[in-house]
Amino acid sequence: MKRIFSPIKVLLFIFFATTINAQIPKEEKAALISLYNATNGEGWSNSWNLKENVNKWYGVQIENNHVISINLHRNNLVGKLPKNINNLKYLEKLNLAFNTLKGAIPKEITELENLTFLKLEMNSLSGNLPKNYTKCTSLKELTLFNNKLEGEIPDGIGSLVNLKVLNLSSNYFTGNLPKAIESLVSLEQLELFGNKFTGQININLGKLKNLSSIVLAYNNFDGLVPEGLQTLKGLKFVQLQGNKFTSFNAINNMQSKTLLTFDSDNDALNLKYNNPRFSYSRLADTKYEDKIIRE
Repeated sequence: MKRIFSPIKVLLFIFFATTINAQIPKEEKAALISLYNATNGEGWSNSWNLKENVNKWYGVQIENNHVISINLHRNNLVGKLPKNINNLKYLEKLNLAFNTLKGAIPKEITELENLTFLKLEMNSLSGNLPKNYTKCTSLKELTLFNNKLEGEIPDGIGSLVNLKVLNLSSNYFTGNLPKAIESLVSLEQLELFGNKFTGQININLGKLKNLSSIVLAYNNFDGLVPEGLQTLKGLKFVQLQGNKFTSFNAINNMQSKTLLTFDSDNDALNLKYNNPRFSYSRLADTKYEDKIIRE
């Protein structure tokens, strides 16, 4: 008797056979192995068996024979990021947060044109930020809090027009904020807590109409509170305390009806804008924050 296979079974067989035997390009596999070797892969909490097919490697997601996601969050990575990470040309998400990565963020990482999420928070990364972001304009989240990064925020960051989350809190950044931040028109969260920024902020934050969270606390900003804050109608979290602002006149009439937390060094404004029904007090210090971990 002949065995008859339905079209659906044939398609499923082909699909699973293709998935099992999927082979990524040599340069992509080489980049993964470089990451493994550079960050003590043998000592990872969830290590890779390099003899197995790549689609079995922990935290690696493959689609159409290309690596599209790496999630090694809290996996005991120790070492530096390899420069050939830019060979992962189809990579969309890179989550290496809560590890012990050190050294500079390689500028090659900004050559990943499909990258949408870059999460490197809670490591020991140091040095300056890459300067050029014209190739990675798909980026929606850049989360680097609690590292040892320094220097000024480069003007090139203004190229990230699709960026929704920029969190540089708890580092050693200096200087003032570049005017280029006004170009981040999609930005929803701007979090810069606990750095060494100085000077008066000469940015019109009113241009960031999607902003819901702004955290400037515990820096050395001075002069007037930045222009445009009071016009933002979707603000929920505002934290300005621990600076040297000399005037809060620009935020005497906040238009936002959604404010949940408002912290400044002006007690009258704190009483005016804080929502007493909001029981959860959101701390500006993100040093121990483990939130929005996207798989």
